[in-house]
Amino acid sequence: MRILFADDEASIQELMRIELPRLGHEATVCPDGRTALAALDRTAYDCVIVDLDMPGVGGLDVIARVREVSPDTEAVIITGKSSLESAVAAVRSGVFDYLTKPCKLSEIQAVLERVRKKRELTTRLRALEGRVRRAEGATQLIGASAGLERVRKLIARVAVSEASVLVRGETGTGKELVARAIHEGSLRATGPLVAVNCGALPEHLVESELFGHRKGAFTGADEHRAGLFEVADGGTLFLDEIGELPRSLQSRLLRALESGEIRRVGDNQSVFVDVRVVCATHRSLEDMVAAGTFREDLLFRINTFEIVIPPLRERLDDLPSLVQHCVRKVRPQTPAAALVVAPDVLEVLLAHAWPGNIRELANVIEHALVLCDELPLLVVHLPSRLGSGMHRLSGVEPTAVAVLAGDSAHTATPNQPQPPDAAAEKPVSLRELEMQAILEGLKRNQGNKARTADELGISLKTLYNKLHQVAENALDRTA
Repeated sequence: MRILFADDEASIQELMRIELPRLGHEATVCPDGRTALAALDRTAYDCVIVDLDMPGVGGLDVIARVREVSPDTEAVIITGKSSLESAVAAVRSGVFDYLTKPCKLSEIQAVLERVRKKRELTTRLRALEGRVRRAEGATQLIGASAGLERVRKLIARVAVSEASVLVRGETGTGKELVARAIHEGSLRATGPLVAVNCGALPEHLVESELFGHRKGAFTGADEHRAGLFEVADGGTLFLDEIGELPRSLQSRLLRALESGEIRRVGDNQSVFVDVRVVCATHRSLEDMVAAGTFREDLLFRINTFEIVIPPLRERLDDLPSLVQHCVRKVRPQTPAAALVVAPDVLEVLLAHAWPGNIRELANVIEHALVLCDELPLLVVHLPSRLGSGMHRLSGVEPTAVAVLAGDSAHTATPNQPQPPDAAAEKPVSLRELEMQAILEGLKRNQGNKARTADELGISLKTLYNKLHQVAENALDRTA
């Protein structure tokens, strides 16, 4: 690493000029703080090691300059006048470590090794985040309905502020997506976005997860651990399902939001964090306040600005766009102009109530794509739970056995009448729906199986396999 070392003791300067390169580092050694400031203006360093007490410009002054010109540079303080006040000042300035003189070379070496590992992990994390951002692209709210346009305008308004936001909406409406859009539109966009579902955390671990803990604070706490507030420092913390947070911790959360001060479990010292909090819930927090399960003052604190996401049933104009998005998310190679669903599929989707909202729609499309070899999606590919919209298809014709067996004499007479009782029958299983679609396709194409397979969005081999299976079943029933 590239190291800047500053100390006013000549013997330590000479030692570092020799030993830091021997340890594999490139070293710039300065006799005082003023020289160190000049070096910072010329070069970027991986780590700065400074004496706390130097004449003129002290170690904390150097570290303050480091934070201005190179926030990613780690800072280490060494001093011969160790005191609680100096330690607190060092911690508040954000130093990586604090060593007291006389310190051994092995101690400095161990600190530098930890710095190296941290920077290596940071580099890997940023590379991974970059790959994820390139893969996902900017957060998109899909659709152009009036309800979604209102949400977009509110996001644009609140994102550039530092106000706390409460996102309300039913399960599956995309509350985390809105929180992500707020973060990406804010001045904190380059900082971390940390999301946590309060309802998914075990109650006895919620405090530790949010605020961290010291080693030995409780059984199983084998090491110091930073909480999610510390991880989100400089960025945004998204607390999903805030209504599930135990009341016993609501007061601690309120204090953290009001003061920016947190305390790890088992620790006597507080840590200050710079975090913007976005909360979300599908519950009525007002009803919870009335029932005594949610603090009213916390509700006021998190609800500085409110965004309500409409359920999918109230924005069905967006459904075609959402379907296209869901298909391309699973099959990204799908051409932009491709027809992804048949018209009757869209009718079925529009008739559904969507209690699970966009999350349910994504699951339905993924299910259909598993069954579909080639687009567009057909009704037979949809899960049967979508209900009556799928059962409007007519029943199986009496010529089914002949058609499935490949009798072209029968397939050439598509208008052959069927008995009244057969016309009244309704398919109730996915297999029967598939058979009906195949029969209708063969009739339209006068028995041409290649053209039928292409129309149904399946391979010719798949069509022959289905014909063979259904023909065997039909012949078995006839026997």
